[in-house]
Amino acid sequence: VQLQASGGGLVQAGESLRLSCKASGRTFSNDAVGWFRQAPGKEREFVAAIRWHDSSLYYSDSVKGRFTISRDRAKNTVDLQMNSLKSEDTAVYYCAVAVRVITSSIRHARRYDYWGQGTQVTVSS
Repeated sequence: VQLQASGGGLVQAGESLRLSCKASGRTFSNDAVGWFRQAPGKEREFVAAIRWHDSSLYYSDSVKGRFTISRDRAKNTVDLQMNSLKSEDTAVYYCAVAVRVITSSIRHARRYDYWGQGTQVTVSS
């Protein structure tokens, strides 16, 4: 499985960005695709995830109401629409795939099997 994340950049607080994760090499079934982020000096943290087969959505409290995760079956992509960005959203964002993951584990980075290379998001205040 190869994951390619794109769409990062430099924006001002209050603006929006849309990240995209394109997957190749796997046909998703009972998998979850998640977005995580890691700021300098901090641990990688869960941002959002979507179950491929039924589109169940999961968000961290810090982004709920501002970020929206979605998938496109035809393109095999998962997007993360980020609105009302804040300086604390600055981080490298990674997309990842968890194969046959149970709901209780969907927010845990160690449960994910495949990772993309990351894309930098910088929000200036």
